[in-house]
Amino acid sequence: MIKIAILGSTGSIGTQTLDIVRKNKDLQVLGLAAGRNISMLEEQIREFSPRLAAVGDEEKAAELRERVKDTDCKVVGGMDGLLELAAMEGTQILVTAIVGMIGIRPTIAAIESGKTIALANKETLVTAGHLIMPLAKERHVRILPVDSEHSAIFQCLNGESGNKIEKILLTASGGPFRGKTKKELEHVTVEDALKHPNWSMGKKITIDSATMVNKGLEVLEAKWLFDVELDEIQVVVQPKSIIHSMVQFTDGAVMAQLGTPDMKLPIQYALYYPERRPMAGDRLDFWSMKEIVFEAPDMENFRGLSLAFQAGRAGGSVPTVLNAANEWAVAKFLNRELSFLEITDMIERAMGHHKKIEHPSLKQILETEAETYDWLESCRRN
Repeated sequence: MIKIAILGSTGSIGTQTLDIVRKNKDLQVLGLAAGRNISMLEEQIREFSPRLAAVGDEEKAAELRERVKDTDCKVVGGMDGLLELAAMEGTQILVTAIVGMIGIRPTIAAIESGKTIALANKETLVTAGHLIMPLAKERHVRILPVDSEHSAIFQCLNGESGNKIEKILLTASGGPFRGKTKKELEHVTVEDALKHPNWSMGKKITIDSATMVNKGLEVLEAKWLFDVELDEIQVVVQPKSIIHSMVQFTDGAVMAQLGTPDMKLPIQYALYYPERRPMAGDRLDFWSMKEIVFEAPDMENFRGLSLAFQAGRAGGSVPTVLNAANEWAVAKFLNRELSFLEITDMIERAMGHHKKIEHPSLKQILETEAETYDWLESCRRN
């Protein structure tokens, strides 16, 4: 029996993870965590009977505690609750599907407790990769990527231990506005930006895909996960999301991982690694597939990607500013307080304002996040 806990069980990755649990009787859920959606979390508690449930919002935690008092599930709240769940006794795998930098401290707690990390929270490595990766190595903890692109790279590297990577080819769909001019992007609505052509995802990551910031964050995540330099990562637009990523080796050989755009595959692969379990679903039909198209990314009109490379090259605390400014700006866009193009404008302004910390501690990373939010709010007021 594989025993797991899920941080972010009510989000897109979390609910798909539970779909896999439903179909595999050798997976047992011991812990579930959510931010505020206690109605869905209550349903999950009643279905999966976890020992522990954590809610980021302490008031909501108190409400949930009352609602599930007829069960054997203990309910905890706030960051202390998330940390308790991350390190809880008995679990082997922590699925970090929570969105944002709130995932950093629970991930560290899980690593210190010796849990395998099924990582879907890219912000953890983007902002704290210099802390996370050495800690995982010291504690002999595996970090298994759940993002489709990083899982693809991970799968391409199976059996290639000792063979040097020449280049990681990180694929991107181009999002819903691929081929659009800056002029056309001026009038983008929230509804337009939430229509991803291939993937069904949460709102924040869907907007990040539309701005190409998501691909930039994935570049920074790949740098840490696979111990490569930024110049060894090339983004390639593959509009149909058939090739999920590729690895080029020093002899010129290229390994690619292909499949339908279904997040359940990388989730299940992480849960059962190194075993491949049968999974129902659509399959690629190569007879009906006329061609696979590749394009260079448009970094002029979609500046999120170029800003991420800029932040990565600067290093230190700058990726934290990139991430925090993006989280702030996307929230404002979804609330119709910013235009689509202003998302990257605000990221650039925040990065330009920041005084870099070369090797930030966890405390300094979290302080940089808060300072970035405060500065951006002051910009809006003035």
